[in-house]
Amino acid sequence: MYQPPVIRYNRAMNQDPLIYPLQTWRLIIHDPTDGATNMAIDEAISNAVAAGTAPPTLRLYAWEPACLSLGYAQKVHDVDFDRLAAKGWDLVRRPTGGRAILHTDELTYSVVVGDADPRVSGGIIQSYQRLSRALLAGLEGLGTPVASDKAEKMARKFRGPVCFEVPSDYEITALGRKLLGSAQARRRGTVLQHGSLPLYGDITRICDALCFDSEEARNTARDRVAQRAITLESALGFAVDFEEVGAALAASFAQQLNLSLEFGDLAEQEWQDVEELYHSKYGNHDWTLRN
Repeated sequence: MYQPPVIRYNRAMNQDPLIYPLQTWRLIIHDPTDGATNMAIDEAISNAVAAGTAPPTLRLYAWEPACLSLGYAQKVHDVDFDRLAAKGWDLVRRPTGGRAILHTDELTYSVVVGDADPRVSGGIIQSYQRLSRALLAGLEGLGTPVASDKAEKMARKFRGPVCFEVPSDYEITALGRKLLGSAQARRRGTVLQHGSLPLYGDITRICDALCFDSEEARNTARDRVAQRAITLESALGFAVDFEEVGAALAASFAQQLNLSLEFGDLAEQEWQDVEELYHSKYGNHDWTLRN
């Protein structure tokens, strides 16, 4: 497991220390694993934070094998199961909303914190905006030409199956194209927000795992994704690896949100919860294939 060269941050550089008093969060950086395990881990952390047995947590992780994730309420008939199997890709349903994402060659972050924390208090859009400041600062530190914009009108009009076809409110764009998409769920007094940052590779590959009326429609969707989404490598003009991006994001969370991040891992009870959630929910067809 990769461990960052600096595992404790304590730099109060947020804009308003009265709003963001210094707080200690746990920083977890996990080796790549399958989609069902990743989603079970995120929910297990949420359960532990809700129960008061774990601190607020920033987790950075990746996926292996590649995995198509569906939003909480997304219809499973969007998935082309034959193509998915031919590619050897996994399928999982997220506990958060939104549309399909292909998780491969990326860094995923998740934040779990009590909903009374001023960093996430108020509505979903307000908390998106606050957390986006940390994400933006980390990406800017790498040299990425990024912005956090409200959704364009076309984002409200277009309703395709692919998450990265359009930006949503306060998601992060680079060179006018969506770079980092996030989704959030609130339950039991906690906020779980996670998001996908594609590092490199073909951003249009997701179209190989979804159903379209024709190959012409598939190719049209592929062109649309290519025009509206971007990888970090394309935005920067050079490749940056998971470790460097992870270190930059961890540092920016600490700086922007006035955090001391202490490197750690799940407690034994959390790992037990992961196993139970894997079998009862995220690795279970009844959850994944429901409509």
